[in-house]
Amino acid sequence: MQINNLSELKIVLEAALLSTREPLLISDMQRLFEEELSIEFLRRALDELRDDWQGRGVELALVASGWRFQTCTEYQHFINRLNPEKPPKYSRAVMETLAIIAYKQPVTRGDIEEIRGVTVNTQMIKTLEERDWIKVVGHRDVPGRPALYATTKQFLSDLNLRALDELPPLVELGSLVDPNPHSGELNLAELIEQADDDSPV
Repeated sequence: MQINNLSELKIVLEAALLSTREPLLISDMQRLFEEELSIEFLRRALDELRDDWQGRGVELALVASGWRFQTCTEYQHFINRLNPEKPPKYSRAVMETLAIIAYKQPVTRGDIEEIRGVTVNTQMIKTLEERDWIKVVGHRDVPGRPALYATTKQFLSDLNLRALDELPPLVELGSLVDPNPHSGELNLAELIEQADDDSPV
């Protein structure tokens, strides 16, 4: 199919984005077409498509792993009634471990233990790896060559973020996992709780 104008392009992109569960990168979208479409043309279509969906219960969002349609936050509590199963709650230790990795990456288990002042349970690392929020990105060049951990694109996408610099500012570790009623910003724990409530379409 030859794409002759922006309206046709938007229809194809909308169909592709609504029919997949995973976010799509621009490079994925380029593969939809026989002819080569410029990145600028695709971005223009995506921006217009995002505007077209303004004011609805679903929005087109750009996250770290690509573009996706997702339920707007203000309507999520209605959707939750269809599936009342609650997402897992993470312990303070898991949240602190994740916060250290997110803000100090890449880090080893030894680094995490030094910051937290306690031994890191292997199950905590496994929990975060199974959630696809952290991964091994290398090994430190010291005796024993300990694994270096960093966050993944999935971690950012699950939090509706595009990049690490969109994380809440790091003041102190405790403020990342404990609510601060005087702060106007969400902390990491609240971001994760909100992300668990948000659902991609």
